[in-house]
Amino acid sequence: MPGLDFTLPHWLYWAGLIVFPLVAMALARRPKPAETRYSPMLAYLIWLAGGMLGMHRFYQKNLLGFVYLPFFLFILYANGQEQDARVVVSEYTNSVRMAERTIERERPRVEQARTEVEDLRAAVGETEEGSVQRRLAERRLSRAEGAIVTGESRLAEAEAVMAEQGGSLEAARADRAFWRAAARYSLYAILALLAIDAFLIPRLVRRANARLETATEEHHLVAEIPDGAASDGPKADADYATNRIDRLSLLAGEFAAYWAVIAVFVYYYEVIARYVFNSPTNWAHEAMYLMFGMQYLISGAYAMLTESHVRVDIFYAPMPRKRKAWVDLLTSIFFFIFAGTLLVTSWIFAFDALAVPTGNALVSEWARGQIGFGEMIGGWTIDQWRDPNIRWGEISFNEWEVPLWPMKWVMVMGGVLLVLQGISKFAKDIRALQGSGGPPDRPSGTTLHEREAA
Repeated sequence: MPGLDFTLPHWLYWAGLIVFPLVAMALARRPKPAETRYSPMLAYLIWLAGGMLGMHRFYQKNLLGFVYLPFFLFILYANGQEQDARVVVSEYTNSVRMAERTIERERPRVEQARTEVEDLRAAVGETEEGSVQRRLAERRLSRAEGAIVTGESRLAEAEAVMAEQGGSLEAARADRAFWRAAARYSLYAILALLAIDAFLIPRLVRRANARLETATEEHHLVAEIPDGAASDGPKADADYATNRIDRLSLLAGEFAAYWAVIAVFVYYYEVIARYVFNSPTNWAHEAMYLMFGMQYLISGAYAMLTESHVRVDIFYAPMPRKRKAWVDLLTSIFFFIFAGTLLVTSWIFAFDALAVPTGNALVSEWARGQIGFGEMIGGWTIDQWRDPNIRWGEISFNEWEVPLWPMKWVMVMGGVLLVLQGISKFAKDIRALQGSGGPPDRPSGTTLHEREAA
């Protein structure tokens, strides 16, 4: 089975975390078509991400996607059999190797002991009967003869192992090669089907859209909610934003939310690489671990704005708006202590991450105080970005060695966003106490149309 040795470049990881959410946000803001249709771009995206399972066919309601599943399941089965055979090969190889070493070690010893036995027997015959020299010579002779017996026994056992497991080793190797080839040819079959579908997708999309156009009108009916029938539901995110700080928190939350889509692609690649190609990555887990940590920090202000944090509402929820404002103002003391501590400590962590001794970039030297800010700017070149020998501060300890300083600076960004959102919430509570805090709490039973009319 062919292996995968792809390692995600550091620049691509950080660039992807920035570019992908921006592109997704732009696409989400496009005008939605009046009629739902199949998209060739989405079909190719599914073909790239889930084509080995035939998901692009299922997306277009094409049952030929089931053709991919037997090949994929057989690859998983063949890889499992190949791994079992590899364990057997390893066990037999170790046994044969130990037998070979035993033969190499014991055969010279036996030959040497046989040579010494003749000399020791002659020495015994030359000594006087009952003398000390005779007893010493007989003892040496006995040890030499015992060494011959022990060595010959070990040689016989090793040769028996070689004769017995040598053939088994070859059979296990042949079994492993068979399953490896079977998985490889199944993969080639899937790749061939994917190549064919890559050319057929435009036509498949046209046929799927044609089926939509010729479907009965019942399939195109969309249930409409009559006026006045709307029920109470959760507020939209845009309803929470009343100032620029709120809108900034909403944008930060939306930006970080699209990182979850990246996780789907990365973990899908990890599963395919591990179970199909027997090539687990050394970067997928750490990349997503860091990404989720940054997502948690960036989304804090969004969660605070949309009231998504966990809290006990037994006493708080029934309160009127002004009393809630008093409670929020009192508890904001603890909030600003936490947010301020987060901001200050993350600022220290971020500079420490840039200033670690392993960093030899101009930014790291500036963070350590070795050069001034002007000298850092004046000495900046493109090599600071592209030279692989230049390291910007702290890196991870595993083989991927991804820079950790960007995550530390995201902690600073999260702290800043949280403090700003706290200031916005504080201002809203002050306005609520002054009687200009926006619309009052929504009474139970009002509908969306009634609120719009009001």
